[in-house]
Amino acid sequence: MAYSSIYAFFSLVLGMVVGSFLNVCICRMPHDESIVSPPSRCPECSCQIKWYDNIPLFSYLLLHGKCRACGAHISIQYPLVEVINGILALFLFLRFGPTMTFAVLFLFCSALVVITFIDIEHQIIPDEISLSGIAIGFALSFFLKDPGWLNSLLGIILGGGTLLLVAYGYQKLTGKEGMGGGDIKLLAMMGAFLGWKAVPFIIFAGSLTGSLVGVSIMMLQKKDSKLAIPFGPYLAFGALLYIFYGQPLIRWYLNFGGFHKG
Repeated sequence: MAYSSIYAFFSLVLGMVVGSFLNVCICRMPHDESIVSPPSRCPECSCQIKWYDNIPLFSYLLLHGKCRACGAHISIQYPLVEVINGILALFLFLRFGPTMTFAVLFLFCSALVVITFIDIEHQIIPDEISLSGIAIGFALSFFLKDPGWLNSLLGIILGGGTLLLVAYGYQKLTGKEGMGGGDIKLLAMMGAFLGWKAVPFIIFAGSLTGSLVGVSIMMLQKKDSKLAIPFGPYLAFGALLYIFYGQPLIRWYLNFGGFHKG
């Protein structure tokens, strides 16, 4: 179904505005700071940012990526998060339209953006997002036909249980912790929002992407396999891939592998 460009543009703007708030979460949550107060401020001079200097993307471009008060460089992360979240909102709207599914998945994808940037920089996944996400995803499933509450519940069990078994087995075999509890809770959250059928796809896509990127990074940096690589961003990529292309990719894989009846 096609929607007018004005609504599509509104979804893009909405995503960027929410992305501005996500930047606050990304910067403050790893340090256990409030995401409500104080208002946005320059990380260098602590000067409060005026509303007209806090317009997503445009303020960054107009100020040439610098603080108006002290001239300090502002990280490219800020407009990047805003643009990414805006594009996600736009694509979700174009796919699902003004529906409950769009609203739920927009909330879910926004949480993935926060998790990805925090995990890349700090190698942690905040429980405030993953644990609350499990509860919220399951609660919202009662209002959605897909995945529905039963598939959501099974997704939580399968998502959390699968990585828990993998982590336990790895620790028993090597005596070392190979996967953090944050990844386990994250996959359980993904199962809550997307249902149990998404879990195997996310694990496969995340593991494949993570392996390719991880090996490439280690070869470029000439470091051994002990290099710590956060798995959360790859799980997030797998979840996004499932939302937009999951079913076609699964059908292609089954046909390519000869699992269909001739």
